[in-house]
Amino acid sequence: MTTFIHDVLADLNKKQVDVSKITLILPSKRAGVFLKHELTNSIQTPIFSPIILSIEEFVEELSQLKAISNTELLFEFYETYLQVHEEQDPDSFDTFSKWAQILLQDFNEIDRYLIPQEHIFDYLSAIKELNHWSVDTKQTNFVKNYLVFWKRLKIYYNQLTENLINKKKGYQGLIYREAVENIQNYIETNTDKHHVFLGFNALNKAEETIIQELLENSHADIYWDIDKSFFENKNHDASLFIRQHQNQWKYFESNPFNWIASHYKQTKDISVIGVPKNVGQAKCIGNILNKLQEENNTLNNTAVVLGEESLLLPVLNSIPESIKALNITMGLPLKSIPLATLFEQLFFVHKKETTNYYFKDVIKILSHQFIRPLLQSGFSNDLQKVVQIIESNNLIYISLSRLTTFAPQHKMLFKLLFGKWDNNPSTALKQCQTLILIIKAHLEQQKKENLLALEHLFKFNSLFNELILLDAQYKHVSDIASLFSVYKELLSTQTLDFKGEPLEGLQIMGMLESRVLDFETIIISSVNEGILPSGKSNNSFIPYDVKLENNLPTYKEKDAVYTYHFYRLLQRAKRIFIIYNTEIDPLKGGEKSRFITQLDLEGIHKIKHTIAVPNIALDTNIKETVITKNDDVINQLKKYAAKGLSPSALTSYIRNPIDFYFQKVLKIKEYDDVEETVAANTLGTVIHNTLEDFYKPFEGRLITWEQISEMKPKIAVTVTKHFKDLFKEGDITKGKNLIVFEIAKRYIFNFLELEITDLKAGNTLEILAVELDNTVEIQIPELDFPVRITGKVDRIDKRNGITRVIDYKSGNVDSSKVQITNWEDLTTDYDKYSKSFQVLTYAYLMHSKNPFTEPVEAGIISFKNLNGGFLKFAKKETGSNQKIEVINHETLEEYQTQIKRLILEIFNLEIPFTEKST
Repeated sequence: MTTFIHDVLADLNKKQVDVSKITLILPSKRAGVFLKHELTNSIQTPIFSPIILSIEEFVEELSQLKAISNTELLFEFYETYLQVHEEQDPDSFDTFSKWAQILLQDFNEIDRYLIPQEHIFDYLSAIKELNHWSVDTKQTNFVKNYLVFWKRLKIYYNQLTENLINKKKGYQGLIYREAVENIQNYIETNTDKHHVFLGFNALNKAEETIIQELLENSHADIYWDIDKSFFENKNHDASLFIRQHQNQWKYFESNPFNWIASHYKQTKDISVIGVPKNVGQAKCIGNILNKLQEENNTLNNTAVVLGEESLLLPVLNSIPESIKALNITMGLPLKSIPLATLFEQLFFVHKKETTNYYFKDVIKILSHQFIRPLLQSGFSNDLQKVVQIIESNNLIYISLSRLTTFAPQHKMLFKLLFGKWDNNPSTALKQCQTLILIIKAHLEQQKKENLLALEHLFKFNSLFNELILLDAQYKHVSDIASLFSVYKELLSTQTLDFKGEPLEGLQIMGMLESRVLDFETIIISSVNEGILPSGKSNNSFIPYDVKLENNLPTYKEKDAVYTYHFYRLLQRAKRIFIIYNTEIDPLKGGEKSRFITQLDLEGIHKIKHTIAVPNIALDTNIKETVITKNDDVINQLKKYAAKGLSPSALTSYIRNPIDFYFQKVLKIKEYDDVEETVAANTLGTVIHNTLEDFYKPFEGRLITWEQISEMKPKIAVTVTKHFKDLFKEGDITKGKNLIVFEIAKRYIFNFLELEITDLKAGNTLEILAVELDNTVEIQIPELDFPVRITGKVDRIDKRNGITRVIDYKSGNVDSSKVQITNWEDLTTDYDKYSKSFQVLTYAYLMHSKNPFTEPVEAGIISFKNLNGGFLKFAKKETGSNQKIEVINHETLEEYQTQIKRLILEIFNLEIPFTEKST
């Protein structure tokens, strides 16, 4: 395969052009590296290197202006804005930056396409005057301000241009316009210079004017790179611009049009692969590279072209370790580096002036990979200690002074991270730079292991230095919000550049970096609508029709640019892999690109379509987790059984034996996180504890409705006390927690009202016990060790002479949950019969301590279903509507049979702990 660059140099050699005396101009700097390399291979004798420039470098040289960064331009524009703003209350820099960025893009386009400024700004203003929505002839202040903005665009533009030119600075568009102004002078003063333009496609009006002037004055040659297949197809967007240049440039009326090649129709191996998600695409690229290396043992003529820059890191992580020679043309965006998240989090917590920080923000910052090592004291992990204190005290908001008490040895670090910035940008910048130096000092203790992290720090230190200089020079950043906007703008333009051998091994690049370059094997990722091409987007103040009127590019032209780059990559390539994301993205679309459909419809090449499927063996007989029992497990269970098996433990076994194994054998506890919103179990405990306080003093006594009435005024105080005990320092004075607090009070109030109503109706109530702990040993002849059952009964009372065993539930329970038909179901169906199992266990414990001599009922009082009253356990007779609600000896014997069977199953070595599917 011969490349386009090789063909150009061969033609120049054929024409006997002295290459050392010409200026070669390309679309990008990257192409210049390959041009130099090709030049060394094509010359036979030593020569002086020709001048090789990118088009932007050449234009900047013509304009005699120095390019200004986007961030500095924003500050310059704000100075201009303040200079011409007549009202007393100009926009703050933060507000200004939000609309100024878009306006500067429009200024740039207007200049690059040499649109007469007077014409377009007056035209825009007139349109807005016609279109304003006020039907009243008397305009409101809002409408007046809106129209004034459009009338001032011309003033903003003219003043900004004047200010920048006086400082010998310029943004890209202004540099192009000034270059056009200077082209004649350049030609007259450089009569012996010859220029060769190669590999161009879409040119703005300024570039067209400059190149045409040089061509018509015999100071230049130009080489196009377009294939006959596209050029002769008037509907093909790949040749949209080059056809226009041939038809509209006067130069080509009498000069040849170089070149229209014919490479595209040559045989190509094209594979189109659909892969779900970005990570899937990265893994797919890794697999392709692995196969290519096995086939060729070298990837010197292979390029990975990333449609999305966010794929860079996943792709780098997916490249086979066997690939040693690698060059990355595109830089890694600084915003993708982990250190960026640290400063973003710091800005986030300090944007609001507060002395109390949300616990998740505090933990997120302290847990950051660059901060966590600083909280290490010898072998002690102080971060873990801080997190435990926050969780155990249920701290939702934490002050700096409080945080310092958790680990006083890190007082300076805490002050640096959470000390007040006082909405002062200078303070913020100083704190950030000091933090960078502290992290640097720590990393340098093991410098070899932390070289990459130190590189990250260096880049961020440079970024904050630039922010300090801008702040000192312009003084427009007045608060943290404005500083954060500038920081993000600056961050978005910065990259961490990779060092590699630019001409050897695998090449990884973006679509624009591929201009002029040719490779035998191409892998293109993210070939989806909304990415390649980017599709409709209008981040501009200039309406679509105004752009058409003034020959400004619209999404049609921008899509044509991507079309050219895509097809130019395919022209000379022999093996092509086109990868697209099969998953629909709500923001970017997700359909495969029209380019893929177009390749199919052309019918020139046979396209192989595949959908990448993970290589996972499908097992229709998926097995649940099974833990076999051994002597160690049984011994652990014996210890637990000797202390007492609770109803909740037994029902956890019924629900899922694996959970029982984890909790009771391995003793793995659930993670105890900070409780921001009162959890259901906390609400239930508060209700239980409050009722215990109210009824405990009446144990062994009859209670009257008057005595219960006296409890009602104490509800708020008692509930608050128990919330404080359980919810620690969590806030119950607002939000969802206040609602839960009020619900707890309402539940207890409604319950007391129910009791009062019942007693007023003439019923009697004697409180026998409250929150009574019972533990009994159950006799199981098959086991040669003691097994105890333990449980705490919420309340035992005697209503109208009938003893009741009561279990409180803060959730919703209906009567069907405490009724049973078949005794065998009691220990097998958790969802239906766990409530029945619990209340029967409590009744069994009571009977074992003091055998029942009179009728006993057991059941539940549901605070979400108080209208249901006392929900009694009942044994329904099979095939009839009759049910037995009294707990008698027969009931307890049946229960004892079932619980013995359950315990024997738990201790049976032959029956493993088997996970139940949920």
